Amino acid sequence: MTSVKWTRLTMVISKFPHHMIREIYEQPDVVEATLGESSKGIQDLANEIRSKYYKMIYVTGSGTSYHAGLAGQYALSTLTRLVTSLIPASEFPLWIPPTIPRKTLLIAVSQSGESSDVLAAAKAALDRKMDVLAVTNTAGSSLTKISHYTLLTRASEELAVTATKSYVAQLAVIFLFSLELASKKKFWTEELTQLRRKLFITPKFMTKTINSIDSQMRQLANMYSDKNLFFLLGSGPNYATALEGALKLKEACNIFAEGFANREFLHGPIQLVDERTPVLFIVPANEIDSSFSLMESLRKFGAPIISISEKKTKLREVATEIICVPKGFPKVFSPILYIIPLQLFTYHSSMARGLNPDKPGKLVKVVK
Repeated sequence: MTSVKWTRLTMVISKFPHHMIREIYEQPDVVEATLGESSKGIQDLANEIRSKYYKMIYVTGSGTSYHAGLAGQYALSTLTRLVTSLIPASEFPLWIPPTIPRKTLLIAVSQSGESSDVLAAAKAALDRKMDVLAVTNTAGSSLTKISHYTLLTRASEELAVTATKSYVAQLAVIFLFSLELASKKKFWTEELTQLRRKLFITPKFMTKTINSIDSQMRQLANMYSDKNLFFLLGSGPNYATALEGALKLKEACNIFAEGFANREFLHGPIQLVDERTPVLFIVPANEIDSSFSLMESLRKFGAPIISISEKKTKLREVATEIICVPKGFPKVFSPILYIIPLQLFTYHSSMARGLNPDKPGKLVKVVK
C-alpha cells in the first residue's frame, strides 16, 4: 500500500470501535491490493493451467469460503465454459468417485489455509490424481504446502471472527482468475476487456456503496432489532450472496436467518412467511421483473420486504425499504458489491442487540 492508503487505513482504525466494522471499511483497499498485487501472477498461472487442458474443475471450501466458491463457480462456468462443480469441503471426500477419468483441477478455498475440512478435501483430491489450486490469505499455510498452485489474497490479518474482508478478497482473486482463464493468449474479446476494466475499478464501487448506505443500514438494524427470523433471497451469482448474508446474521446476531435461491423459496419455505419474517431481496436491475411477483406475494402475506438493487423504479410498489447500490457493475461480479449492505446490516444488528460482533461466543476463526 502507498503512504496515502496507510494514512487512510490509520484513520479507519481509529474511527471504529470494533474490528468487524473497520474491516468492512477496509474492503476497497483490500480488493485494490489483491487485484493489483496478484494480476501478473494470475496471468502466468492462467496460462499454465490453460496449457494443462483440464476437462473439469471442482471447487470446495467451508462456510464463507464455500460461498466464495459458489460465486466463483458461477464466474468460471459463465466466462470459461469449463464444467465446474462445487462441493462443501466436509463432504468432498464422500462425494467424489474413487477414480477420476478426466484431467481435473480442484480449487480449494480457505482463508487460513488450515481448515481441517479443506485440507482433507485437498488430500482426497491428491489421492485421486487431481491437481490442487489453493486460494488462501496465508502464505506458507498447510494448504499451500500440499497444493500444486496458489492464489494469495491480500486481506492482511482479519481479527473479527465474522469474516468480511477475506470474503471479498477471495471473490476478487477468483473473478480475476476466471477472466484470465477465459482469455486467449493474444486475444481479448471486447466483452472480456470491459469486464476486466470494471473489475479493476471495483474498489470505487465499493467505497461509494459503503459511504452511501451505512447510515441507512444502521437505521434498518435498529428498526428490525426485535425480529429473530430473516429470509434472504438471491438468484444467479447472488444466490451466494443470500447464503453469505444469512451466515453473517447467524454468526454475529444469534438469530435464525436462511438464504435461498429466489424461486426455490416457493418450494416449501414460503409457508413460514408472515409479518414477523423480514425478507431481504438481492435484486439486480435485470431481475426486478422476474422477481416482482414473488415480492408481491410475500408482501401480501405481511412480510416486510427489504430490497437491495441499483434501481428504485417499480420496487417502490412492493418494497418496504430499498437500499441502492451503484449502477453499472457487471452481474457476474456483483456478489462483491451486493454483500456490503448485508455485512453492514449484520454489524449494526449485532450492536442493536447488545452483542459483540467480533467474538461470537461459540465460534472460532479456524475450524480444525
